[in-house]
Amino acid sequence: MQPLKWLFPKKLQFIFLFLLSYSSFFTSFAQSKNDPEAKKVLDAVSATFKLFKTVQANYTLKVQDRNGKQQGIKTGMVYMKSDKYKIVDKTIQIFCNGKTIWRYDSEANEVTISLVDEDAQTITPQKLFTNFYDKDFLYKLNGIKNNIAEIEMTPIDKRKNFHKVYLYVNKKNNVIASAKVLETSGNTYLYSMSNMKTNKDIKDDAFVFDKKKYPNVEEINN
Repeated sequence: MQPLKWLFPKKLQFIFLFLLSYSSFFTSFAQSKNDPEAKKVLDAVSATFKLFKTVQANYTLKVQDRNGKQQGIKTGMVYMKSDKYKIVDKTIQIFCNGKTIWRYDSEANEVTISLVDEDAQTITPQKLFTNFYDKDFLYKLNGIKNNIAEIEMTPIDKRKNFHKVYLYVNKKNNVIASAKVLETSGNTYLYSMSNMKTNKDIKDDAFVFDKKKYPNVEEINN
């Protein structure tokens, strides 16, 4: 298994965490098979998120192997504004201003720079809360317990390195509280969000890597 420090920040950019290919054929197929009750829950999440000018929250990631043994825990903060986002933990910071992505590794003191590829359909933190599900997944509502709805999602493209995603939606505020991703390798990724704050003032420059703040940083262009 790869070291956890490399696994998480890139995983979260699906996320908060996948690379997906869109297909009109698969879209039509998926929509005909999906659970309308699950769609109501997911549409409510999307509608709620669109009301927020900004979002910031704590996140926790736990990784388990195929035997359920915990491999590590990551914690940090995620910030979102329009098409911009920033993900911060102890060693990695990811900045995205909607056009460019900077991934800074403090241990190596290097930043990897790449352009946002709209055609790649990367699942960014924003897309986790919007309607990406209509094109890429079959989904169903497994049930609601203590105001938490469990949505089971199966990727249409079987070439993906994950075979199942479970979203847990808080029905009180229509926000995703946690998610579970099952990889084909057997690993399980458990994501949770807490202390969500919305509509706080976050300046646009918070989503841009400021080279002046990182002396002697090495730049790597992708």
